[in-house]
Amino acid sequence: MNRSKRTSLNKKVLEKIVLFAVVLVIATGALVCIQYYFSQKQNYSKQAFDFARTAANIIDGDRVLEYVETGEKDDYYYEILDFLNVTQYETNLKYYYVFVPYEDDLVYVWDAVNVEGACDLGQHEKYMSEESKAATFEIFRQNPPEKISIQKDETYGHIASAYSPIFNSSGEPVAVVGVDLSIPGFRKTIMMYMLLVVAAIFTITLVALTLFYSSVEKNIIKPIGLLTERAGRMIDNLESDEVIDIDIHTGDEIEDLADAVKKMDGDLRSYISRLAAVTKEKERIGTELYVAKRIQEGMLPNIFPPFPDRKEFDLYASMIPAKEVGGDFYDFFMVDDTHIALVMADVSGKGVPAALFMAISKVLIKTSVQAGRGPAETLERVNNQLLEGNDTGLFVTVWLAVIDITTGKGVVANAGHEHPVVKRAGGEFEMIKYKHSPAVSTLEGMVYREHEFELNPGDCVFVYTDGVTEATNENLELMGDERMVEALNRIKGLETEDILPALKNEIDIFVGNAPQFDDITMMIFKYKGCK
Repeated sequence: MNRSKRTSLNKKVLEKIVLFAVVLVIATGALVCIQYYFSQKQNYSKQAFDFARTAANIIDGDRVLEYVETGEKDDYYYEILDFLNVTQYETNLKYYYVFVPYEDDLVYVWDAVNVEGACDLGQHEKYMSEESKAATFEIFRQNPPEKISIQKDETYGHIASAYSPIFNSSGEPVAVVGVDLSIPGFRKTIMMYMLLVVAAIFTITLVALTLFYSSVEKNIIKPIGLLTERAGRMIDNLESDEVIDIDIHTGDEIEDLADAVKKMDGDLRSYISRLAAVTKEKERIGTELYVAKRIQEGMLPNIFPPFPDRKEFDLYASMIPAKEVGGDFYDFFMVDDTHIALVMADVSGKGVPAALFMAISKVLIKTSVQAGRGPAETLERVNNQLLEGNDTGLFVTVWLAVIDITTGKGVVANAGHEHPVVKRAGGEFEMIKYKHSPAVSTLEGMVYREHEFELNPGDCVFVYTDGVTEATNENLELMGDERMVEALNRIKGLETEDILPALKNEIDIFVGNAPQFDDITMMIFKYKGCK
């Protein structure tokens, strides 16, 4: 990530605090002002209705319609007018009046004269709005809901009106008392109150968030910055003896993080030291394994053709270990001028232990055969020899044959090894199956079987280890006996020296990208006969 595009934690915290302060001031100010507005409106409404009900209760409803019909004023009329005048004068009422509503207009009965444009008895006036008309007739119902009416026009300005009905002695509504309060001052009061509230909230919020930011900067931002700087120097200091110093005492998780970073620095130094030692040891082991591999390769015959002066046969072999060194081995050697021994073996296990067991087994088998013992007797002797001091439990499967190259006749013993594959001259490769003897180094005193066979000129014998048939592809499918034989028959027309590389290629195609789990060892012997 490009560091130039990063935003510092300090800037992020400031931005979030400013945003929080703005939202807090606006939201809190709005809520407080809305609450104040409705509270004041309720107070105005109560005040207006108190005046309207007071006048409605003291006015004689039976005399109201007489004044409207006759237009004549008496002492009672002036008494009520004085009451309205005094009340209006002593309070903040803008209009205080009594009228009789009709369908299309209203007729004034009393109107306080302390304001300009006061209406006299009998004076008509059209309704100011449909809202006023609906509100006026609504109060003629018994016990109407008291709801203040707010309106604004050119004649009367911005007013809040309250109405209360006057009833006659029969309980019928005959007139209406109207009270108008001027509310421009109310709105001005609201605005002033809002400004004061916002200013107060802003000041308090600013002080609180300033203290909060100072605490965050001291206890979070600066410690994290110090941690970042020290952690950045950690790798550079690894090559020196300088241990990073992080002096953070916040008493919380940040201090725990600082302690963890310091511990990580020490652990990292210790790990690097151990890793260097382990790497050095692995390099030493790798060198030794390479030497062991070269020794093992040197133990197996690897010059082909091995007996260029012998025209009776062709012989080729190969071993590809799964690890640096393997447990598979093959061998071939002339027992005398007319007999050749062929060995194909597979030691249980992998790596160095199997390779050591393989070396011992190879030497014992060759020594026994060259001493004149047959395949079965050789395996019986080697079995007992390997069991002496074999605490590891390793064993070895062996296919051992001795062939008379003058006649093609041979003797073979199979100690738990894979079945050989034979191709007769002009025919195809076929697997020869027969009952095996147990593997070598499994049970003391074991007796092994021998089988006689005969090769004619042009016949081939192919022997191998289970690394061939158990080669596994990415779908966990095994190569198997059938696929192996099919692959051999696809390449049967090749020269003897080309068959093993071609079969290895067939195995690689089948396996694909899957890893090799076992040693792959193969040998092919073609009998040509004496000419």
